[in-house]
Amino acid sequence: MTQNHNDGADAFAQDANTLAMPQHISPASNGDDLATVYTRTLIGVDAAAVAVEVHLANGLPCFNIVGLPETAIKESKERVRAALVNAGFDFPARRITVNLSPADLPKSGSQFDLPIAVGVLIASSQVAIPTLENVELIGELALNGELRRVRGALPCVWAANQSKREIIVPLQNAAEAGLVADATCYGAYSLLQVCKHLMGIAKLNRVLPVRLDNEPIYAYEDLADVKGQPHAKRALEIAAACKHNMLMMGPPGAGKSMLAQRLPSILPPFEIEEALASATVRSIADGDFQISDWARRPFRSPHHSCSSVALIGGGSIPKPGEVSQAHGGVLFLDEITEFTRHALEQLREPLESGYINIARANQSVRFPAACQLLAACNPCKCGYYGDDTNRCQCSAASLQAYQGKLSGPLMDRIDLHLKLSAVKLAELQKDSPPSESSVHVRARVIAARNVQLSRQGCLNSELSAQSVDPLLRLKPLDIAFLLKACEKLGLSARGFYRVKKIARTIADLDSSEGVERPQLAEALSYRSI
Repeated sequence: MTQNHNDGADAFAQDANTLAMPQHISPASNGDDLATVYTRTLIGVDAAAVAVEVHLANGLPCFNIVGLPETAIKESKERVRAALVNAGFDFPARRITVNLSPADLPKSGSQFDLPIAVGVLIASSQVAIPTLENVELIGELALNGELRRVRGALPCVWAANQSKREIIVPLQNAAEAGLVADATCYGAYSLLQVCKHLMGIAKLNRVLPVRLDNEPIYAYEDLADVKGQPHAKRALEIAAACKHNMLMMGPPGAGKSMLAQRLPSILPPFEIEEALASATVRSIADGDFQISDWARRPFRSPHHSCSSVALIGGGSIPKPGEVSQAHGGVLFLDEITEFTRHALEQLREPLESGYINIARANQSVRFPAACQLLAACNPCKCGYYGDDTNRCQCSAASLQAYQGKLSGPLMDRIDLHLKLSAVKLAELQKDSPPSESSVHVRARVIAARNVQLSRQGCLNSELSAQSVDPLLRLKPLDIAFLLKACEKLGLSARGFYRVKKIARTIADLDSSEGVERPQLAEALSYRSI
């Protein structure tokens, strides 16, 4: 893709040893004393353009950065100073002012190190670069002048490509940058390499695009490993066929976690646009972005002790939480009743809209959160309420408090409510024929999704309330049956329409043009909790 790490290390060592003052670099001079270098700052999933203006003036030596920089940017002064000296440059003993424009836009991240350092070199006339109008730079500097990985390189490369500019990134971000297939992007190992490239002395290797025409083969856990629970497997297939949210309630050892871990194995492969959107969020959230997983649907399973900020996202500089990092994939909340009620209630908006808006004093950002919620819990605190073999030890008040953590509005947004019972030990030992593998179930899921997309251009779960009814083709008697059943179950208007969507999904799996009574009954059976 680019030169490998070892080659870059060797090149840097050569520069450091033999170019104490490289021939192409002139001593500090008075020059124009002003330089402008272009870079990006992250605002949600977007990368806003920033002009780094560097001015050198006479007076007592000082180094000031203005333009709403956060702590990591303020600390870049010392990294830039050490990197310049250790790379063989002079650090100008003058009054240095760095302005990050636009000045009213909050800036965050360590990617400003490289553009600030290059700006200082140009302003002090240590390097002669014709123009940087069509070049953007991002990168954190080590004290020895090497470049280190930065968070959010993917959206920066994407935005630079949209602006018809080339961009230079740290070599460690090169693979990630290659996801933007038509971008003019270069990977660099050190500050000296960047300077030589910009001066036309030694060009960097262009990052080659990463193209995945076929889905990579991943070692998913197979649904065939689950013994028993045919009803649960059926519900899991329905959930996968239309991105329906699902709750599994059952005693310990019923197989809830095992089933959840196998949901990704029956989900359809990512489309390129979906994969890029999901990869963008992961690039922002995780500085150690794994290129090998870029086209794999995320499966996030946070511990129940996580805070609402960790689950939803936030912070003084808003970052995506677990619900956004699961964008395009699955958010699995095991022991959902052990999460704080405050955290759970904040899931209501993203589950409905597919986005999460985070407002802070300095800025408001919007993160994508179109994930599929899969939750699991015990029926009570001890776990054995309603179990045939173990006696429940919970009081009525304890049971009510435990199940009361799942509010009505939240339960309304969960399409499939599934009660599980423990599998008998004798059934586990029984030498029965192997159950259906994930490959076969996945084929039906893909076929059902293709039917939905060709019929209405979206999945059934994304249909509006007004557009559901024409797709059902219900008979008058079936309509009356549905209304009576929903009234008996006490469903809200939202729950009523979600039952219709589930029924339509079941009909798609059954290759049925309209929705019949058995499909309505099956859809209603998943609203029993």
